[in-house]
Amino acid sequence: MIALETSCCIAGGGPAGMVLGYLLARAGVDVVVLEKHADFLRDFRGDTVHPSTLDVIAELGLLDEFLRRPHNEVRQLTGVVSGTPVTVADFAHVPTRCKFVALMPQWEFLNFLAEHGKRYPTFHLRMQAQVTDVIDEGGRVAGVRGTSSDGPFEVRARLVVGADGRHSDVRSRAGFVVRDLGAPIDVLWMRLPRREGDERAVLGRFDAGHILVMLDRDDYWQCAYVIAKGGFDDLKARGIDALRTAIVDVAPQLQDRVGEIRSWDDVKLLTVTVDRLQTWHKPGLLCIGDAAHAMSPIGGVGINLAIQDAVAAANLLWQPLRDGTLSHADLARVQRRRWFPMQVTQAFQVFVQNNVIRGVLGSTKAFKPPWPLQLLRRFPFLQRFPARAVGVGVRPEHVHTPEAAPASG
Repeated sequence: MIALETSCCIAGGGPAGMVLGYLLARAGVDVVVLEKHADFLRDFRGDTVHPSTLDVIAELGLLDEFLRRPHNEVRQLTGVVSGTPVTVADFAHVPTRCKFVALMPQWEFLNFLAEHGKRYPTFHLRMQAQVTDVIDEGGRVAGVRGTSSDGPFEVRARLVVGADGRHSDVRSRAGFVVRDLGAPIDVLWMRLPRREGDERAVLGRFDAGHILVMLDRDDYWQCAYVIAKGGFDDLKARGIDALRTAIVDVAPQLQDRVGEIRSWDDVKLLTVTVDRLQTWHKPGLLCIGDAAHAMSPIGGVGINLAIQDAVAAANLLWQPLRDGTLSHADLARVQRRRWFPMQVTQAFQVFVQNNVIRGVLGSTKAFKPPWPLQLLRRFPFLQRFPARAVGVGVRPEHVHTPEAAPASG
């Protein structure tokens, strides 16, 4: 049995866990981050780095280096609704340093954080280390147990943070009650080749019964085809040609490449969940990101919310962790800080799911763009509002943690 002790043990090496681990280590707090996979190379993860997140990176003095990593810059979100082009959001006026969303493979983002985190002696990242249980001592969480490539382990800590996603083992083992807000959709992810002459914008296509989002990955499109909740088995029973036909129906220009979807092995199902914990904390334990509130893919804001949670948690907890004075009240402050942004964002996503997307998927004939989209076309200055909602969000967080000692290397 491998036994470790630390001030803060973070379960999950995704955006929330890595940002929190980096910020705490930078402030002089000893941190162990546990990531169950051997590396960060996973397809079809959220790859959007929003302007507010780029501000956080800039506040750390790392923006120029970060933007040297492979990425595309999205300055407008556009769509085609029943053949009518619509610009939904224009980031030119967002009150941030960067007036764009950076599309960057998530493994690039996470590797960047890992490389910089390791420059601090109090940052410890352990890969292939999966948490399987929490250590409860008299009603207080005192650490975690798990399995790793080196055998079973136990990490004891003043604070355990569950940042292990929407299927969080930490929140499950700790007995948190999850409130499901419902989601009428699922998403099928796949790759299709990108041809010379294709548009470079992020493009959502909406037509009778079909929604397709295409993200530019330079030499290929990362495509998200939206289906009704639970509809995957029926579609699969109709054969892969049914999916190819559906994609061509909404995006005829892809006719010459849908054959690249050779089988269902080339398609990944994302079961969409919108849920949240009513209480994110227990003595010695805090959940953040998707472990506390799973978001819909609408707007691609889930990563942004998770990172903002991490920044807020670091701002509020670094000093009590470093001083050894951490209390349950400190954890409650994190939830109070992040509850309103989470609640507003989820309410908006649920509204769009139930009142827009459900209607599009259930339609059998072409329709006009709904009146909000018509207003965006007629009055382009209105595009600033969805740009702010997507790019900045509700109550963006800023780095208030100190750098206790300069990083080495």
